[in-house]
Amino acid sequence: MQYRQFGRTDWQVSEICFGAWQLGGTWGEIDKKESIETLHRAFEEGINLVDTAAAYGGGQSETIVGQALKQWRRANNNDDILLATKVAPLGISAETKYQDSIVGRYPKEYIIEQVEGSLQRLQIECIDLLQLHLWFSDGTEHLEWLDTLSSLVQAGKIREIGVSLPDIEPNTGVKLAQTDLVKSQQVIYNIFEQAPNVELFRVGEQTNTAFIARVPFDSGALTGTWTEDTYSTWSADDKRHQMYQGEHFSETLKRVEKIKKLCASYGYSLPEVAMRFCLADSAVSTVACGMRNSREVKLNTLYSDGMLFNDELAEKLKEHHWSHKFY
Repeated sequence: MQYRQFGRTDWQVSEICFGAWQLGGTWGEIDKKESIETLHRAFEEGINLVDTAAAYGGGQSETIVGQALKQWRRANNNDDILLATKVAPLGISAETKYQDSIVGRYPKEYIIEQVEGSLQRLQIECIDLLQLHLWFSDGTEHLEWLDTLSSLVQAGKIREIGVSLPDIEPNTGVKLAQTDLVKSQQVIYNIFEQAPNVELFRVGEQTNTAFIARVPFDSGALTGTWTEDTYSTWSADDKRHQMYQGEHFSETLKRVEKIKKLCASYGYSLPEVAMRFCLADSAVSTVACGMRNSREVKLNTLYSDGMLFNDELAEKLKEHHWSHKFY
C-alpha cells in the first residue's frame, strides 16, 4: 500500500480508502459478520481511512464501522485508523428538488445533534474528518456551518472539516477550493466522470486541498463484470436498480465494452485501468472504494503499488468522458 499526504493535515493516508456506503444496505443485503471481517482485512492490507456517513442505512454503516474498529483497536492496541463521516443537510431527500443554497441546511443545533449521534454509533470520542454530506456553492458566503464545526473542533469532537460535493457537480467546489475553509473535498471521479481534473483539482492544488475520489468504478460498471443479465439480478431496493433503469443500463454496457477493448489493447484489465486512472492525478489524496468482502479488498488494494500510468492510454481515455446524470 502506498500513502499520500492528505492536504494541509499531517496525515499520511492510504491511496485506497474504505468507502462504507454499502454497509448501510443501500446496494443490496449485507452480512454484519462478513462486513466486519472485510474491514479488518482492509486494515491488514494497509488501508487506514474509512469513509462512512450517518445517512448510510440510517446509521447502520457507522454502527458496523464502529464495532469493527473497536475490535481492531482492542486486538492490535493502536489508533492508526482514521474515521471520516458526514452530516446530511436538512430539507433534501429523493423526493425534493436540489436547490443550490446552504441557507437553513446545517443549523447549529442540528449539526451538534448529528455529530453526537455519529460519535455514539462509531464508539469514539473524536471524529477525524467531519464532512458536510452535500455542499452548496454559496457556502463560502453563509458561514454558520463553519462556525459550528469550528466550535466542535475546539471542543475536541472533530479534528478536521471537509465537504462532499453533489453528484457530477464538481464546479460547486471550485470557489471553496480557492480558500482554506476546509481541509478536503470528496467528489465523483472516474473514467466517465473526468471533469474534476480539468478545473477543481487544479485549483485545489494551489491551496493544498485534499481530494477524496469516490465512485472509481462508476457504481460497478467499470469493473467490467456486468452482462446483459446483470440488471435483472438487482432487487428493487438496490440503488443500481433505480439508477440504471430503462436505456441507462444498455447504454452503459455499450460504452464499457469500448473502454474494455481499449484497455486490452494496452495489456490492461478494465478494473486496473479504472483504479490507476484515479490514482494518476497527484491531486487525488485517496480513492474511496466500496468493498463487500475480502476478495474485493485484495483486488482494490492490488493497484496501489506506485506504478506510473500509461500516458498514451490516459490521453485516449479522455474520449470516453461521459457525464451521465442518473446518479
